[in-house]
Amino acid sequence: MKREIIRTEDGSTTIRIPDWDECYHSKHGAIQEAYHVFIKNGLSLFKGRPLSILEIGFGTGLNAFITAIESVHHGSVDYVGVEAYPVSAEEIKAMNYAQAIGSGRFQDLFDAIHESGWEKPVAISGHFTLTKRQQFFHEISDESRFDLIYFDAFGYRVQPELWTEDIFGRMFRALKDEGVLVTYAARGVVKRNLQTVGFRVEKCPGPPGKREMMRGFKEHFNGSPEVN
Repeated sequence: MKREIIRTEDGSTTIRIPDWDECYHSKHGAIQEAYHVFIKNGLSLFKGRPLSILEIGFGTGLNAFITAIESVHHGSVDYVGVEAYPVSAEEIKAMNYAQAIGSGRFQDLFDAIHESGWEKPVAISGHFTLTKRQQFFHEISDESRFDLIYFDAFGYRVQPELWTEDIFGRMFRALKDEGVLVTYAARGVVKRNLQTVGFRVEKCPGPPGKREMMRGFKEHFNGSPEVN
C-alpha cells in the first residue's frame, strides 16, 4: 500500500496512506494533536507519579517521544508500544519532531527510541524505559499492568475491527484499577463499545480540527483531572 510523507498544519510531518485517505496523525497538526490528546488529557492526570503506559499504535514514535520528554515530571515511566507493522527507517528519518520540539535539542532521545531493539525493555533515559512489541492488537493479553493506555489506532472509518468490544475488553483487562484509556476518537459506536466492557466514558474538547475526543475510566478513578 502506497505511503507518503506530508507536512501537517503545525509544520510537523506525518505519514499518509492515500488509498485510505488516512494519516498517522492529524493533518491539522501532528505534534499539537499528540500533546492535546495524550499529554494534556492523559499523562497529566498522573502528574508526579511513576506510571506504566501502553500505546496502541506505536507508529512513528511521536507519542512515545513526547512522553519521554515529559517523563522527568513523573520520576519514571515504563512505556510499552504495540505495533503490528513497524514504520521503516527511511520514513522515521523524514519525521521532523525533534526539530519542531526544542529545535533539535531532543534529537538523541528520538533516535534512541527508534534505535532500540524490539521485544525487550530498553532504558532510553533515567526516567523512561521503552518496550516495543510487534504484535496485533487482538493478541494483547496483559492483566492489570498499565495505569494509562494511549489508544491511537487507525480510525474507525478505515479499520473498524480495531475498535470492537473484544479489543476494548482487552484494554480494560490490561489496565490497573483506576486506570485510564485516552483516545482521539469520539464516535458513538466507540463510546458504546467502551461502556459495554465496563469503562466510564467522558467526552473532552478535541484537538484543533476536531470537536471532541474521549477518555475511559476503569472503575473508580480518584485522580484529579488536571486539564490545563
